[in-house]
Amino acid sequence: MKMEKNAKIFVAGSNGLAGSAIVRKLSNEGYYNLLIPSSNELDLRINEKVLSFFIKEQPEYVFFAAGTVGGIMANKTYPADFISNNISIILNTLQASLQTGVKKLLYLGSSCIYPKHSEQPIKEEYLLSGFLEESNRPYAIAKIAGIELCQSFNKQFNTDYICLMPTNLFGINDNYDSQNSHLVAALIRKFYEAKLQGNKIVEIWGTGSPKREILCSDELADASLYFMNTYSGNDIINIGSGVDYTISEIASFIKDISGFDGEIKYDLSKPNGTPRKLLDSSRAELLGWKSKSDLLNDLSKAYDDFDKTFQLSKKK
Repeated sequence: MKMEKNAKIFVAGSNGLAGSAIVRKLSNEGYYNLLIPSSNELDLRINEKVLSFFIKEQPEYVFFAAGTVGGIMANKTYPADFISNNISIILNTLQASLQTGVKKLLYLGSSCIYPKHSEQPIKEEYLLSGFLEESNRPYAIAKIAGIELCQSFNKQFNTDYICLMPTNLFGINDNYDSQNSHLVAALIRKFYEAKLQGNKIVEIWGTGSPKREILCSDELADASLYFMNTYSGNDIINIGSGVDYTISEIASFIKDISGFDGEIKYDLSKPNGTPRKLLDSSRAELLGWKSKSDLLNDLSKAYDDFDKTFQLSKKK
């Protein structure tokens, strides 16, 4: 059953990369009764506050895009935060959803749930078939716990909680923090600042050889609305573009977009992370959704968004 246009919809994590894209998509499609509290207004780590919010607002549908997220350095520095925060927020949200009769919930996981040395492309059934990447294991375990919680609630309480596993995301409203950003956001900032400051070298961690599939957050939002309206079941669904690139190639794309005319150097003392991570998104395609991504256009939009963010920050 499709959501009614006037349905009360809670987007958890609405200020983040994925959540804000979902809010844009819902608004563009005519859904207007949206609950989008900031983390300051609603701390999902605190059970009592979450339950109070659900009792007061009575959301009918929930898009769960909340989480403590970051890159390799953040994962290495704050492992306790990554596992405890992410388990707490999904557990609190599921319990409150159950107690207040939420019709349907969509949980966004992460491609980091899969083993480090998975056969490529990665099928959904490879989950729990091998060792995780060490650098983000606490976060990955928390996201796996979220999947298991959704599936267990469905089995025991006959709920309708579905799980999508997106690949590496980028896009409008990304986190460009120098310590906590993900791959594309980190590269955009590096090239932007290098050009601005007149530097001749941009340094990138590792060898540049690992391959990554990247997807614009607006594509994930499109998939999220599609599956919220069409799918019910306990199978997880991969959401990706179907194409991967070396980090070196991605860096070159962003270098060209930025107009930086210097040199790229690789810091071989830093970790590479997972050698390759390409999702098999054929299950999503069989169910009727396929990415329409135009990568260079999407990267250009993300770069322009960072430029606007940077210019606004200078005016404050």
